Amino acid sequence: MSGTLRMRVFLVVLLIGAAGYMLKDTISYYTMSETQKEALMESGELDEIRKNIIHQGLDLQGGMHVVLEVDLEKLIKTRVEDGDAEIDALIANSLKEAQENELEFFPTFARNVNASNIRLARYFPVYEKGPNSDVLDALEADAKDAVDRAEEIIRNRVDQFGVSEPTIQRSGDWRIVVELAGISNQAQARELIQATALLEFVLIQEDPQLLDEVIRNIDKAWAADMDRDSTSADNEGSDSMLASDTSAAEAAPSLADVLSGENGDSLSITGTGDVGRPFSSLINVGSNTIWVPEENVRSIKRKLEKPSIAAAVSSDSRLAWGVSPRDITGDGRMHRALYLMKATPELTGDVVTDARESLGGFSGAEFVVHLSMNDEGSREWTKITAGNVGKRIAIVMDGNVHMAGVIRDKISDGRTQIEGMNDLQDAKKLAVVLRAGALPAPMNIEEERTIGASLGADSVTAGTRATVIGFILVIIFMAIYYKGSGLIADFALFLNLGFTLAVLSTLNATLTLPGIAGLILTVGMAVDANVLIFERIREELRNAKTVKKSIDDGFNRALTTIVDANLTTILAAGVLWQFGSGTVKGFATTLFWGILTSMITAIFITRTIFMVLTERKTMTKLSI
Repeated sequence: MSGTLRMRVFLVVLLIGAAGYMLKDTISYYTMSETQKEALMESGELDEIRKNIIHQGLDLQGGMHVVLEVDLEKLIKTRVEDGDAEIDALIANSLKEAQENELEFFPTFARNVNASNIRLARYFPVYEKGPNSDVLDALEADAKDAVDRAEEIIRNRVDQFGVSEPTIQRSGDWRIVVELAGISNQAQARELIQATALLEFVLIQEDPQLLDEVIRNIDKAWAADMDRDSTSADNEGSDSMLASDTSAAEAAPSLADVLSGENGDSLSITGTGDVGRPFSSLINVGSNTIWVPEENVRSIKRKLEKPSIAAAVSSDSRLAWGVSPRDITGDGRMHRALYLMKATPELTGDVVTDARESLGGFSGAEFVVHLSMNDEGSREWTKITAGNVGKRIAIVMDGNVHMAGVIRDKISDGRTQIEGMNDLQDAKKLAVVLRAGALPAPMNIEEERTIGASLGADSVTAGTRATVIGFILVIIFMAIYYKGSGLIADFALFLNLGFTLAVLSTLNATLTLPGIAGLILTVGMAVDANVLIFERIREELRNAKTVKKSIDDGFNRALTTIVDANLTTILAAGVLWQFGSGTVKGFATTLFWGILTSMITAIFITRTIFMVLTERKTMTKLSI
């Protein structure tokens, strides 16, 4: 065997082995029993296996149906500048009236505005000065545009690989319907949808006296609440918890063109369990940040949700939780940050144009995210950073603080570097959310329900049976019509299917009915390539050439036709993937990889087998 042939055989074996390795988790997952899956789930191994398998789509296995509705009240309030109780009440009452009477919001809001003789231009200067009707029209157009953008943003977030095939569509003016394949419980659906949160850049309140005042006010409101409900067992349990004496350094992540926050800010205990200071007794305070021991987070959250206690925070401020617990004391005890921030964001995420994770920073070995903004965002960001050098600004998504960095210097071009991530995964997670875009309007989950497979189990079984029967008929036809050469083509056909599924498994793809259609079309294209080659070989044999020469000429002369036909199909699949969505992308993805692997099997693997057969002896007859 020549060195070239030996290398070809080695590559064929290597490809088969790699495909088997990539498919092993998929085969293992779908052949194991539910008991085995439960055992692996407890050990955490099942999650690792699921990362490398082909998932079933919504039409094959069902999933979650989620209805999102824009929060018009919050949306409009984010457009308000220098707001007061009058405009807040007008917005809230108009929304309530529209909901109770099943009316459109904006006509209701317009009627109430006209009845109150209020000048909207005072509160919405972004729409320029003008009569109320012009401001209302601009506000409604802005709101509808926000929902349009939200729909596209959700689609971009969910439809990452093009084979998950979610259904994302509008329902009315203010609702978006999302159907997620493979999601079987509400917690999973919420976790995914929460990634589509409103992104805000909010300044931290740096005045320590203001923070002390807020803490004292919460203490008073909390104590008053205890007096009103002194028999509550829940209150007695949570109010008796004491925070231990701790001292630690808070490391504030830094923001582009800005230096990392200083270390060494020691935590101080603000309370010692005094019944008159119930909130203070559960927290620590350091560097103008409230730190809450993880065991106290639940009780404090529950209390702060009460209107009487929430009102203790002044109207120009708000409290927001950090997303992850941290070991700030070095003793393994986890704390969650509770930030006192300004009520109004300085900037929202709709100005973000790009975000990329990488290694960088001043040391060159830090995990960072490079953030870019559009022209409008760059102008605002210049003003914000110039006027707040040395202050902290928080990146807030879904009301939670993902990081609070220190502004080191004025940033004039909108290009910002966010530092302080623990690892590349943290940086990538933040970059994906920023890059896909933050929702220009808050979205609430109005409905969640589990749905079954759209075609039903019987229909799916019947479809699978028809696919298998069709595949077997093709195998039998090739074996009968082309004899021994047909068996070689059948072997290559099995490899083609295996290679395609291996690629989909590596992509962690979701297979749906349109994807299965793409596989079937791939089988047809693969057979077509072999038919072209075999007919060419037959023609060369009829011209009285030797078997080896006929095989070589048959492959060489059919090559151009095969490559042209398959490349045009690959280009078509690429266009479908680029401009299609959901169902179309699923079909295009399987077709793209299926055609690519069919070229490998038809041109390279099949020819290698023929070369092995003709290498050692002179064949006088070919079974074809």
